[in-house]
Amino acid sequence: MATECGKCGPGYPSPLEAMKGPREEIVYLPCIYRNTNIEAPDYLATVDVDPKSPQYCQVIHRLPMPHLKDELHHSGWNTCSSCFGDSTKSRTKLLLPSLISSRIYVVDVGTEPRAPKLHKVVEPKDIHAKCDLGYLHTTHCLASGEVMISSLGDPKGNGKGGFVLLDGETFEVKGTWERPGGAAPMGYDFWYQPRHNVMVSTEWAAPNVLQDGFNPADVEAGLYGNHLHVWDWQRHERVQTLTLQDGLIPLEIRFLHNPAADQGFVGCALSSNIQRFYKNEGGTWSVEKVIQVPPKKVKGWMLPEMPGLITDILLSLDDRFLYFSNWLHGDLRQYDISDPQRPRLTGQLFLGGSIVKGGPVQVLEDQELKSQPEPLVVKGKQVAGGPQMIQLSLDGKRLYVTTSLYSAWDKQFYPDLIREGSVMLQIDVDTVKGGLKLNPNFLVDFGKEPLGPALAHELRYPGGDCSSDIWL
Repeated sequence: MATECGKCGPGYPSPLEAMKGPREEIVYLPCIYRNTNIEAPDYLATVDVDPKSPQYCQVIHRLPMPHLKDELHHSGWNTCSSCFGDSTKSRTKLLLPSLISSRIYVVDVGTEPRAPKLHKVVEPKDIHAKCDLGYLHTTHCLASGEVMISSLGDPKGNGKGGFVLLDGETFEVKGTWERPGGAAPMGYDFWYQPRHNVMVSTEWAAPNVLQDGFNPADVEAGLYGNHLHVWDWQRHERVQTLTLQDGLIPLEIRFLHNPAADQGFVGCALSSNIQRFYKNEGGTWSVEKVIQVPPKKVKGWMLPEMPGLITDILLSLDDRFLYFSNWLHGDLRQYDISDPQRPRLTGQLFLGGSIVKGGPVQVLEDQELKSQPEPLVVKGKQVAGGPQMIQLSLDGKRLYVTTSLYSAWDKQFYPDLIREGSVMLQIDVDTVKGGLKLNPNFLVDFGKEPLGPALAHELRYPGGDCSSDIWL
C-alpha cells in the first residue's frame, strides 16, 4: 500500500491510489434532535458497515454532545491527503462544526475508532470574538496543517461568507482566512485547487432567513444565494463573483479530483440544475448549466411546481461519475462525466420523496415520469423523506445515502421524518456501464434510536472519502 511508505502523512498520494484503499468498515454520522421535540443533545453515531461483522448495519456507538440544539451538520478532518507528504500528521480528529450554535466539537477517532470520544470544544464566543463569524458549515484541512471552516453568517445571523482558521494541533481559533473586511455577502460550501491558485465558494442564505424554515417570499425578495465566489488562494482575496443564470441556492461544490483539473460542478438546489465552472484561457472563470431537472406540476403541495431540490453532489475519485440527490422528487442520479460539458445519465433510483403514490401530492404534469413512483419499503420500513446526503466508497462501488436535510426544513417538508426518524441506505453501483441498484439487505433505521427518532446527516469514513480529501 502507498500509505505504508514510512515517511508519508494521512490519506493517499493521489485520487487513483485512494481508489485502491481498503473497504470501509465503519462510518461516522451526526444525528440531530433539534426541532424533533426530543430534548436531547445531538450525537455522533458510529455505524458498522462491514458485511462480515455480526454488528453489520447497526449503530455500535453514540457520542452525545454536551449541549442541546447545536444542529450538527457536516464534519471534516484535522488533516487529510493535502498533508500526505508530512509524516508528522495523522487523521485522528473529526471536527463537528454546529450550523446553529456555532460551536465546534473536536472528536478523537484515533484512540478507539469504533468508540470516539470528545477531545475539545471550541466555544462560539471564541469564534465570534476573533472572527466575527458564526453558523459554521464546511470543514477542510489545509496543507499548512491548519483547518478551515466556512460560515453562513455573522454572530447575529446576517449573511457573511467568511472562513474560520483553526490550528490543526491545538484547535485554537487563529482568526479568519480571508483578509479583514473581505468576506463574501453569503456563504456555504467551498473547495480549493492550489495548482490553479484558486478557491471557489457557494451561497445558501443568511441564517436569519433559512434557520426557521423555507419561505417562498424570501426567494422573490432575492434573499437566497445565486453566486459563486472565486478567491485567490495565495492572497486570500475574492477576485471574481460569478452570477449563476438560473442557478438559485448553489450548495455543494466539487472540483474534479485530479489536482491539475481546472473545472468542477456545483449543485443548485432550488433551480434543480448542475452547473459546470471552469477556467478560461485568460485566467478568469466562467460557469455554464450542463444538467437540468425539470420541475413537476403538482397539487397538494406548498407551490404549484415542485423542484427536484438538488441537495448533495459527489464525484467519483476517478472523475468518471457525478452523483446527486433530488431530495423532494426522491431520486438519486448517476451521470457519466467523461465529457464534463455533456454529462450523460447512466443511473436513476427512486428512494422515497414527496411524489410517491398514495401520498398527499398529486402530480399533474411530469416531463420525465409516466406515473408517480411507489413508496420505498426496505426490510419492512417505509422510508420517510427523500435521498439527501450521499457518500461513495473509495472504489466507487457502494453509495451510502441518508434522508435528513436540516431539521427545520425536514419538519416543514417531511413531517413524517420527525416522527419516523431518518434512515441510511446503501446502493450498489455499476462502475463499468453505469447503473444504480438498491441493496435490499441494508438499512440503518434511526427511528429506533434509544432516545427516540433521530435525523442522521452527513457520512464520513475514518480513512477519508470523496468529499473530504483534496490533493495538491
